[in-house]
Amino acid sequence: MVQEIQLNNYTLSINQYKETSVNGLKQIAIDFKVTSENYHDIAVLLYEENFDVQVPANNFRMKAAITQYYTSVTNLYREGEIGDYHVTLREVLGE
Repeated sequence: MVQEIQLNNYTLSINQYKETSVNGLKQIAIDFKVTSENYHDIAVLLYEENFDVQVPANNFRMKAAITQYYTSVTNLYREGEIGDYHVTLREVLGE
């Protein structure tokens, strides 16, 4: 079971992981929690848009871009809050 992935060498602990193929390209969907304490780091990371994705449990690596991204409506500027994030990443060829 996949419990963490790395996006551009940033390790994320994840709650859900689903790997599929779309038009011959790998796609990974992940769900994870973001706290008010790490919100800024995650926001900056996700704005990068293109990622070196590593899944240590599967010894899997790919270049990918975000195709879907949404969060709960939690106000992560308030101390102690936790938000739910969903991100879908699709393999990018030629990167």
